[in-house]
Amino acid sequence: MARWWVDAETLPHDNEELARRLGQVPLFQGLAADVLARIGSQAHPKAIGAGELFFNEGADAEAFFVLTSGRVKLTQLTPEGHQVVLRIIGEGDAFGGAGAFGDLTYPIGAEAVEPAVALVWTSDTMRQVLETEPRVALNAVQFVAGRLHDLQRRHRQLMTERVERRVARALLRLVREAGRRVDAGVEIDFPVSRQDIAEMTGTTLYTVSRLLSAWEDRGIVESGRQRITLTKPHALVALAEDLPER
Repeated sequence: MARWWVDAETLPHDNEELARRLGQVPLFQGLAADVLARIGSQAHPKAIGAGELFFNEGADAEAFFVLTSGRVKLTQLTPEGHQVVLRIIGEGDAFGGAGAFGDLTYPIGAEAVEPAVALVWTSDTMRQVLETEPRVALNAVQFVAGRLHDLQRRHRQLMTERVERRVARALLRLVREAGRRVDAGVEIDFPVSRQDIAEMTGTTLYTVSRLLSAWEDRGIVESGRQRITLTKPHALVALAEDLPER
């Protein structure tokens, strides 16, 4: 996907350009340019800083979002009050659709891990789009089905896989989504803490720290100040797939 814009002031004012960019979002794929322009005209941009929230878990589900720059972690609290990172999303991803589907409150929270900008529609507006545009409704069903499949896969991994494999898989997934070539290898191109990794993989900060330290000693990764670089990606793939290292 081509770059969108990095701050609220650079939002395209050309309806054709905005329609072209919206057409790259999976939720809006397959729509005619005039429909995309109409949908885009009903949105406004919202910019927040790292650590700030687009919305809290349990807040009124009043808006729907498409991220245009930055990274956002979607989180949920356990009954004991512990935060779990469900997913880290990036440019072009939609989130906050609970209200559009009829829920009164957000079942998750959305926190920026770096400065982020999103296009925002009211939930009522997006509900009308779903009712009047069958293609958007079909895309939404496919989106939800994909997320459900992902949750089922992650649940299976939690139940059946060793924590070492889960952490290795999480790092590889983040690299696929936001990897950047650097001299040392491939860096996850946004701040990610060891606590984030622990919450994504259903384990403890101590365990993630122990694994990353061991992998650093073996030259597989480098980490520090919320940055992680895979220096031997093939070795991490071997760990994730339970293959013998070469």
